[in-house]
Amino acid sequence: MIEERFLLAKERIQEIKDENVLQEEFQQYFIKIAEFLDMICETWDFVKEDGLRKAPVEELKERNQKLYEDILEGQYAHSYANPEYSVSLFGEAYGKFLSFLYAEMRSLIPLVYEQRLADMVIRMELFLEVYGSFCCAQEENHEAPDPEALSEIAYWYVSDYTREATRKKLKDMLDRKSDFALHIIEGDLSDPRYLYYFGEYITDNEIETYRHLQGLPEETLQKMADTYTEGYRLGFLVGNKDITKKKTVSIRYSLGFEPMIQKAVANFRKMGLDSTIYRAPSSILQGKRMSRIGYYGAIPNKQYDFDHKDDQALVLDKRLVQVCLEAMREAFEEYKELAGVFGGPAVVEVFGEKPAELKEKPQALHLSDAQQKLTVEYMAAAGELQNCYIKGEERSFTIIAFPVPEIGKDFAAIFDEVIRINTLDYGLYQRMQQTIIDTLDMGKYVLIKGMRGNKTNMKVMLHSLTEPERQTNFENCVADVNIPVGEVFTSPVLTGTEGVLHVRCVYLNELEYKNMTLTFKDGMITDYDCDNFDTDEQNRKYIKDNVLHHHDTLPLGEFAIGTNTTAFVAARKYGIEDKLPILIAEKTGPHFAVGDTCYSHAEEVAVYNPDGKEIIARDNEYSMKRKEGDKMAYFNCHTDITIPYDELGEVSVVTYDERVIPIIEEGRFVLPGCEELNIPLEDM
Repeated sequence: MIEERFLLAKERIQEIKDENVLQEEFQQYFIKIAEFLDMICETWDFVKEDGLRKAPVEELKERNQKLYEDILEGQYAHSYANPEYSVSLFGEAYGKFLSFLYAEMRSLIPLVYEQRLADMVIRMELFLEVYGSFCCAQEENHEAPDPEALSEIAYWYVSDYTREATRKKLKDMLDRKSDFALHIIEGDLSDPRYLYYFGEYITDNEIETYRHLQGLPEETLQKMADTYTEGYRLGFLVGNKDITKKKTVSIRYSLGFEPMIQKAVANFRKMGLDSTIYRAPSSILQGKRMSRIGYYGAIPNKQYDFDHKDDQALVLDKRLVQVCLEAMREAFEEYKELAGVFGGPAVVEVFGEKPAELKEKPQALHLSDAQQKLTVEYMAAAGELQNCYIKGEERSFTIIAFPVPEIGKDFAAIFDEVIRINTLDYGLYQRMQQTIIDTLDMGKYVLIKGMRGNKTNMKVMLHSLTEPERQTNFENCVADVNIPVGEVFTSPVLTGTEGVLHVRCVYLNELEYKNMTLTFKDGMITDYDCDNFDTDEQNRKYIKDNVLHHHDTLPLGEFAIGTNTTAFVAARKYGIEDKLPILIAEKTGPHFAVGDTCYSHAEEVAVYNPDGKEIIARDNEYSMKRKEGDKMAYFNCHTDITIPYDELGEVSVVTYDERVIPIIEEGRFVLPGCEELNIPLEDM
């Protein structure tokens, strides 16, 4: 039946290219999208007939380019996927919808490579239903259809197919038998042509990453994989969690790193863990988002992603939220046994891509205030539901990061430096960080002040230690869940935590923030601003959408002191401070995280430092609400914001008897026992 529907849809789409029944601007739109879908169908046949392995690599490259060229920077200004262009042609109501429709059709690309015919058919039929609506309206009254009727079509498309999409998404994460990517990774990696098998956009960046890894000594490549997988194992050990109860780990990474990932899969298997490797979502049905979660290739155009991050605004209402939650509940119930043995993600981040100057477009779809509240409610309910099946107190994770060739001419040297940073002496940092923790544990609160134009002035309250001989406030974080080494962190007491956090320039989840200022009162954000746009309204919206994640406020979920001066100096040496991922950047100075604590959904699990002391600062006034069943106990986000050493005037702890003990002054560690941390800084 699916094959018959596919053939019928394919035939009808081919007919559209020769039709002329609509107003010219609309007809041209449908012809253009029909041509794209015709290319999709031709690619389907090519993949089905094993063309990926038979065709010369030049043909694979050409085919890949054609699939993505319409949304690349040079073409995007006149692409129907650009809401600004579509609205200029069709007006606001039709332009926004037709831009969404084309973006949804583009989610067919990965489906072709995975040969998922049923998922292809429903998208093709959505396109034909919309085209049919235009044809009927033209025939009846020589006008375009009611925009509300078009939104209704999109609404029922999402409502009808969310269940299967949610089920498939969860299965890919939990079930090792969903092995599309794993099959490629465990295959022949001797030639970079395999990169085109995934169906992602491939550029010189991915190919050169592959070539660099293939050219590394075998022991270096193994060391990279070992650091990554050992960090995952240590995350369970440090978190006092039993890894032997787990059978799967989900690997998330960027294409080009397969030589390392192949070894990591083997390492995990030796630990008794099978790897699941699933694709980052690209469809409204899968919950696509600005930041990719899963595996992915090159990002064709970040502005395109930014323009379509709120496409759900077209359909989102309370009923649909319930449909999505019910779909999630049904999927988890179906896969509850697999969920129970899922260990959590192991993530390889990349950095060094060219920064994008993103433009906030009024022509793009945006969530209304009511929809933002619904999104917050959904995230809270979804987080609670997931924790019922994948228990926070039993799972862990790890994250490591590497540069990509786009970082510049020093790529090879930077890559080698990052390997060194990722494998710094665990024991040395552990000892120096314990000295810092012992001092912080004497304190009632911590003072953090900026310098050289940084206006930060924060007071962070600490939990009281009732038994200081066996309790501590700060976790001694070395190379486990967050690689590389280099931070001590805590969940602050919110009451009394106050002040201003300021960063002159920071990148968070690939978005740049200029002169971002967050104001806190009793640990909660009371005001926020930046200098990215011309108006205060645009700047506040940018922060609310992408840092507060549509919440009206967020708590200070974490305060930490980064100690990795080696990483800071390397970044300054190569001029890549603005390109560092937060994973490394957070180790290069004190940082503050807004959102949930680091112990979210695992507060009841006792966690100990290497010195045997229990870390008791696992809760704050908001996370404690979970005991009353309050869904607002969690915000389901956690964003780290770092102040670099050379903008840091002071970090001091104030004791209960009002003594002030400096830890950092004017960007240097002044606490006795931590002098070695300054050596890289002196070499700068």
